[in-house]
Amino acid sequence: MAKKSRRRRRRRSSRLAPVLVALLLIILVGAAGVITSAIRRYTPSDARMDLADYYQQGAANELSLVLQDSISTSKGKIEDGIAYIPYQVITEELNGRFYWDQETQQMLYTLPTEIMEIQPESSSYTREGETVTENYPIVRQIDGEYYIALDFLEQYMKIQGTVYENPARAVILYKWESVRTVESSKGTQVRYQGGIKSPILKDVEAGEQMILLEELDNWSRVMTEDGIDGYVENSALSSAKETEHTYTGSYEENFTSLTRDNKINLAWHQVTSEAANQAFAADTQNMTGVNVISPTWFSVTSTQGNISSLASEDYVRQAHEKGLEVWGLIDNFNENVSTLETLSVRSARQHIIDMLISEAKRVDMDGINVDFESLTEEEAVHFIQFIRELSVACRNNGLVLSIDNPVPQYTAFYNRREQGILADYVIIMGYDEHTVGSETAGSVASLPFVEEGITQTLSEVPKEKVINGVPFYTRLWTEANNGTVTSEVCSMDQADAYVEQYGMEVYWNTDMSQNYAEATVDNKVLKMWLEDEESLEEKMKLIQEYDLAGVAEWKLGFQRDDVWAIISKYVQ
Repeated sequence: MAKKSRRRRRRRSSRLAPVLVALLLIILVGAAGVITSAIRRYTPSDARMDLADYYQQGAANELSLVLQDSISTSKGKIEDGIAYIPYQVITEELNGRFYWDQETQQMLYTLPTEIMEIQPESSSYTREGETVTENYPIVRQIDGEYYIALDFLEQYMKIQGTVYENPARAVILYKWESVRTVESSKGTQVRYQGGIKSPILKDVEAGEQMILLEELDNWSRVMTEDGIDGYVENSALSSAKETEHTYTGSYEENFTSLTRDNKINLAWHQVTSEAANQAFAADTQNMTGVNVISPTWFSVTSTQGNISSLASEDYVRQAHEKGLEVWGLIDNFNENVSTLETLSVRSARQHIIDMLISEAKRVDMDGINVDFESLTEEEAVHFIQFIRELSVACRNNGLVLSIDNPVPQYTAFYNRREQGILADYVIIMGYDEHTVGSETAGSVASLPFVEEGITQTLSEVPKEKVINGVPFYTRLWTEANNGTVTSEVCSMDQADAYVEQYGMEVYWNTDMSQNYAEATVDNKVLKMWLEDEESLEEKMKLIQEYDLAGVAEWKLGFQRDDVWAIISKYVQ
């Protein structure tokens, strides 16, 4: 029996051996798989992305555009080895002063004292009476779109571009300010996304500087000098620092201005007839401290650029005798005349300008005040070209150019930055916070509204050119039971008369920095946010605090005489 048992054990052992070997092999294979998987998981990918795919380039002559630290969706062109930038990118993103004139089929560029005209496909243009010739076509029309040579742009814009190959791309710097940068602390890669498995876009050497776009936990998004936007591991980067983008080109903004050494105190004088001109002496009899008067003399009357004029030589003579400059105002208030159709045509713009300059010379005006209101985005690009061309005429004729603008809140497209370069003064119409057609009653010009208008304008225009307009009028609001809201404009004295007539309760609203009046009459609620001496003084304090170029008042005749001393106190 013992022998049989030993034989059975030997047979079992011989049967178990292959099983154990198999199990061991399985364990070893599994371990190898785990190790291999781990190696694969933690080994960086060496796959590379084709940069033509990265920039989404199609045609062979396409030029990718990197504007400061952002890859544009628009594409330029490479033609005969010359880099060309789309007109739309130049005007909308780079703030270029170029303007395609549809009427004359020319590219226009405004200099301080002349307008340059460039024919498409031409390599020559005229400047200061002399012909200048480049060794390339300056403006190209390609597939129905207009492009301007980058080399030419660098002569007439404060930009600097570098063109790289494989694939063709231009990196254009146009914001000259400090940015956060990092350097690679060792040789590493820029990847398409954060993660070692993401494709490589570029190898970077130790010490290479990049703009820091976004800092994450383990990776940072960067922009390389040659225009690649991707990710680098934080372990391969130095700490971020502030680096100044310094312009080293030759272009200079040399638009001269006729800004005055003194603070401006301007009163708008609404003149709607010859008889109103005759009222000058009476309307200004008790006015003190004002040094500029702006009569509403001119209005555009046709899309061909005709204007109406109430300009009076006698009015100007009287104003000059009182020590006042006269800045004649032109508006676009004729509802039958399309601002778009007028300003988009060069001959119409020129006709307006010629007539204004002629009238200014005839009556000896000192300046022109442009009050084009309710502009649309479509109209704004033509309006700013009109201002460019008008600024040349004013500069050549020694006339002050001022432009009236609404508070910037919803009108960024007015291009106040460009206005601040071209014009002598940019005037904020610091009122109409609530106006005719408003769905709810409210202040004409609460102090927070006014201050926001000032700070937003100062972000684009130097304070030496900013004038803040203040209202001499109040609105009496009537709220009916059915929810309708109506209002009427009243002068300072009329507003006080309403307070007395309706027995309105008045108290100082600290949030608005205004006296607020309210009463219920015949089941209707009457409300007024009063524009009076107290509210005006708070606005004047802002003008002094921000050291603005001065104040403008709408309108002469709505004030009480004691406001003049308050205004003068803050604009000495």
